[in-house]
Amino acid sequence: MFGLLKRYARRQDTFLAQSVLRHLSTPAAWFLPVLVVSFTLPLTLLDDRPLEVARRLVETALLTTFAWCLVQAVDVVQDLVQRHYQLTDGDNLRVRKLFTQLQFVKKLVVSLIVFVAVALVLMSFATVRKIGTGLLTSAGIASVIVGFAAQRSISNLLAGFQIAFTQPLRLDDVLVVEGEWGRVEEITFTYVVLRIWDERRLVLPLNYFIEKPFQNWTRSTSQLLGTVFLYTDYTIPVEAVRAELKRVVATNPLWDQRVCVLQVTDSKERTLELRCLVSASNSSRAFDLRCEVREQLVRFIQEQHPESLPKSRSLFEPTDRPFTPLPDGME
Repeated sequence: MFGLLKRYARRQDTFLAQSVLRHLSTPAAWFLPVLVVSFTLPLTLLDDRPLEVARRLVETALLTTFAWCLVQAVDVVQDLVQRHYQLTDGDNLRVRKLFTQLQFVKKLVVSLIVFVAVALVLMSFATVRKIGTGLLTSAGIASVIVGFAAQRSISNLLAGFQIAFTQPLRLDDVLVVEGEWGRVEEITFTYVVLRIWDERRLVLPLNYFIEKPFQNWTRSTSQLLGTVFLYTDYTIPVEAVRAELKRVVATNPLWDQRVCVLQVTDSKERTLELRCLVSASNSSRAFDLRCEVREQLVRFIQEQHPESLPKSRSLFEPTDRPFTPLPDGME
């Protein structure tokens, strides 16, 4: 069956067939033979005792392989969604929303499949059923004990539901957390993995993002304003620097043509503070644009107005009193 599907995928080049072959070929190769054995097992001439043992083994294998197929089917659905929506697009706010919910729902569905499969396998044995009945009798006391012991885990799980559907953060969001700048790489049931700009990984519990403030630079849009501060002498011709800023950003592909402003934002004791405000389509491009603007404006001041570089002034005034030498023996 999968051989025919493989030939069809080669001829038609369909993504669905390729995904099914990649994810379901191995588990189906185990599930379908076990399914055939489960149908033919009653037709065998085994005695009651061996037949019961064989039936239990076949049922366990059937449940396990079927759960394996379901888990891989979830991966097929994820492939189809990721194929239809591209996370690498420039303005991918809606896609990041969908992928954040998809990742959380996938983990939840896979956990439920595994939990139900394990429960069905265990409940197929009479001894386990008796133990389960006894546990249900004392479920009230056990629930209180487990509630206290797993309070932090349950709160993280509830925080995961809240983050998945209210979405204060999403996959590929740019965050500033604990003084670190990075992108959201993974969201699990209990923690968030932040990929720092220098390729480190910052792992934070989900409760952190519910209880503490953090910066999200891509909450509603990825556009960002970048600032460049210059400190010059009071003799700097501000209009010339402003014209140079406009010339620099006009030829730079990183600028998104929204904001380009130069203002004198402060006058200190020895220098003027010039603030250049430029805009870019995302935080990475804004950082690179700031570096290039800073470099070219400093070069412009060095080459065209070197007298306006920051300097310290000292004034020495002559006195009218004549110089009196010190007496002998005094220094």
